[in-house]
Amino acid sequence: MKNYIKNLAAIVLVAFMTFSFTTIEGDKKEIKVGESKVVWKGYKVTGAHEGLISISSGHLAFDGDRLTGGAFVMDMPSITVTDLEGEYKGQLEGHLKSDDFFGVEKYPTASLVFTKVAVSGKNSYKVTGDITIKGITESITFDLSVYGNKANAALNIDRSVFNVRYGSTSFFDDLKDKAIYDAFDIIADLQF
Repeated sequence: MKNYIKNLAAIVLVAFMTFSFTTIEGDKKEIKVGESKVVWKGYKVTGAHEGLISISSGHLAFDGDRLTGGAFVMDMPSITVTDLEGEYKGQLEGHLKSDDFFGVEKYPTASLVFTKVAVSGKNSYKVTGDITIKGITESITFDLSVYGNKANAALNIDRSVFNVRYGSTSFFDDLKDKAIYDAFDIIADLQF
């Protein structure tokens, strides 16, 4: 009887571990990285900046026409600034890549892995996923829409939870008009 209980417990444990770490994949549709566009927007007391960042790889998973999962890897050294030119553009791009912000030499990728997808309307989904920036993983929830072979999403990310401290009032006092808001936006237009 003891062996039976031990065997049953082992089977239950293996089944639990298997289902816990298996993502819902379904029919994988690879993201066409060259045809997709990801825009970032950061905000400060005195204005805002925006630019682009490239996707290294990614896919969306479907069960028929219904979105069931997805995962993305971002190429952090590809960060560019599109609202400045010349010297200022180069300075900001260098600063964003430095340890003050995303430390791309040490952390060359960021990732997003869907953990839950719920239908929220026609062609619309409420997605929860694990986002990893600078080696720190946090849960995030956002809306994603799918139309044919295109998808778009807007994510609002709090950089302070990923230890991106520069100019953050969450870490420094008396920044006044030098403060940079913790929240930044990612707007993704994806083709698959």
